Amino acid sequence: MHFDLTDTQRMLRDTCKGFADRELVPNARRWDEDHHFPKEAVQKLGELGLMGVAVPEEWGGAGADAISYALAMEEISRGCASTGVIMSVNNSLYCDPVLRYGTDEQKEVWLKPFAAGEKLGCFGLTEPEAGSDASAQQTVAVRDGDDFLITGSKNWITNGPQADAILLFAMTDKSKGNHGISAFLIDMNSPGITKAPPDRKLGITASGSCSLFFENVRVPANQLLGAEGQGFKVAMSTLDGGRIGIAAQALGIAQAAYNEALAYSKERKTFDKPISQHQAISFMLADMATELDAARLLVLRAASLKDEGVRHSAESAMAKLYASEMSHRVTHKAIQIHGGYGYSKEFDVERHYRDARITEIYEGTSEIQRIVISAAMLKG
Repeated sequence: MHFDLTDTQRMLRDTCKGFADRELVPNARRWDEDHHFPKEAVQKLGELGLMGVAVPEEWGGAGADAISYALAMEEISRGCASTGVIMSVNNSLYCDPVLRYGTDEQKEVWLKPFAAGEKLGCFGLTEPEAGSDASAQQTVAVRDGDDFLITGSKNWITNGPQADAILLFAMTDKSKGNHGISAFLIDMNSPGITKAPPDRKLGITASGSCSLFFENVRVPANQLLGAEGQGFKVAMSTLDGGRIGIAAQALGIAQAAYNEALAYSKERKTFDKPISQHQAISFMLADMATELDAARLLVLRAASLKDEGVRHSAESAMAKLYASEMSHRVTHKAIQIHGGYGYSKEFDVERHYRDARITEIYEGTSEIQRIVISAAMLKG
């Protein structure tokens, strides 16, 4: 399997790298401290075509492939992990399922302006009692003529405070279990939707998330995404692709931490020589570089399989599992290399360490990834 980038892929990666260096890196620390949603940066991502990377141009996107998306996510997340996850949710968890399951009429309304960056989407699957067990949905959608009335709650909804629409999952027939879950496209300004205050989080603090409450929200039946009862399939297939984005995010966070640790190790001196010349430090740097390359290859493999249109559940899970846990190890070492300065907010490595932690949790915990991988292995 070869991963020689095309000229187009290389150009997109370089564009994202330049954007991250100019627009994100100088502001990321301030956004993190102020819990400031980077609205202006997100708007510029839309202008660059990065809010719908793999969406065809006819539907408002850039018309690129999954490998391009992974490269873009890594670079944007290297600049600011919060901006990276805002972009990831809109691309992977909102635009991708609407593209794959939506009708042309739905795509015109619910995809084109979102892929173009004119509007922002979010993904409503997680509930207080339905996290890793996504089948345990308590939100219900009851038929009322040509509409559905939706009642329930969702939590940890990334982009929730700012989103214009939500892809929401609800039970339309509890007696059917997984097959009784349906997916709906809903305007976030619909009567009956209440947003809780933004979540207070350890990391990615510039990315807004919140709990959402639905009380008899009236949704026309033509806003079902896919067939009634197909929601669980929509959710699981969406998460396969979403995990590629989060793996790329974790990779970008770790790359940023490594770059800073490498530069610092060349400048900081102890015992009359740069600390990079001490074996304890140079070996840490060697391990970090090796893990980064290994994670990048797993991400590119999963993305290439998605581009080929073949099932990639196990490969996406492997990429997310390894990249997220790698990011934790690399950011940990980056702080260690910085010593006491690494524990200070005057340096960015402590932010990378905090940001990396969530990549082992959202869009499927590391434990869920191991379940997906082992199930595929045992199935043969």
